[in-house]
Amino acid sequence: MWEPDQTRLDFAPHVEFGEILTTPILDIAARFWDNERYEAFKVCYRSMRIIDDAVDDRKAAGAIPVPQRREVRRLIEQWTASLKRQQPRDSFQKDLIAVMSKFGIPVWPWERLAQAMIYDLDHDGFATFKTFRQYCGGAAIAPASVFMHLCGVVERDHGYDPPRFDIRAAAASLAMFSYLVHLIRDFAKDYKNNLVYFSRDLLDEHRVSIAEIDAAVSGTISPSFRGLLKHYLSLAESYRRRARYKIDQLSPRLGERYRLSLEIVYSLYLQTMERFEPIPDHFSPDAWSPGPEEIQQRIDQTVAVCEFGSRRIQGKNGVRRRY
Repeated sequence: MWEPDQTRLDFAPHVEFGEILTTPILDIAARFWDNERYEAFKVCYRSMRIIDDAVDDRKAAGAIPVPQRREVRRLIEQWTASLKRQQPRDSFQKDLIAVMSKFGIPVWPWERLAQAMIYDLDHDGFATFKTFRQYCGGAAIAPASVFMHLCGVVERDHGYDPPRFDIRAAAASLAMFSYLVHLIRDFAKDYKNNLVYFSRDLLDEHRVSIAEIDAAVSGTISPSFRGLLKHYLSLAESYRRRARYKIDQLSPRLGERYRLSLEIVYSLYLQTMERFEPIPDHFSPDAWSPGPEEIQQRIDQTVAVCEFGSRRIQGKNGVRRRY
């Protein structure tokens, strides 16, 4: 557990085992930030969950009637339009606009997310992986860009200066890596909730039938479905390598807390990805999800490695470099 001592980074938070499996990885990572940025993250993340859940919860209940689709679309468009105009519709949106103003967060991530959710509302799945990747620009990269923005803002006496880098470019590869790991890990749960993220072109390429998807959800993985999962795993690995390069490239521009938070996100998704190999004949969702003690151990290891890096930097010239 994260008990403060002389061998730990002094800003490492404490997370109970019971919270770990119900807490999103971005939230765990953001707990390493100072309180002001963490509270800002929670407001932003909650607002994005509201938009996302407005669609996912309805799709989980079955086919959405056309009038209800139109109503949900109207609500999403009105909500994002009022955000863009900075004319809050309710007290929560007022708090969000205040956070965005204070930290200089752009409105485009919410607009991109809204576009993705409206697409999800009107479509059942994706014809091509290219279409899925475009969808991820709103569903995955947009929220990650807000996280990256809050990592990169620079505190000044007058407030906060914007990050010294393009937040979307900085977030893209890590977001895609994370989202593909989610897709593989949660395919059975998503399928049961009427959410299919496998693109039809790749399903056809690997000759995966609906019956084989049903069998996989029930626990039996066919050779064709294994080929599909391996394909997605190779895509995740490609984005993982790009994410690793981007984090290393960004690290000198970030303070210790924020550099560490990116390492936590990367490390925890990598931990899940490592459980996908080898792909078994009989699938169990629990086998692909690390338990709370395993997650805690990986977090502790990541903190220890990052702290060692800080001490090494300090020992290089006697003074810790400031980023």
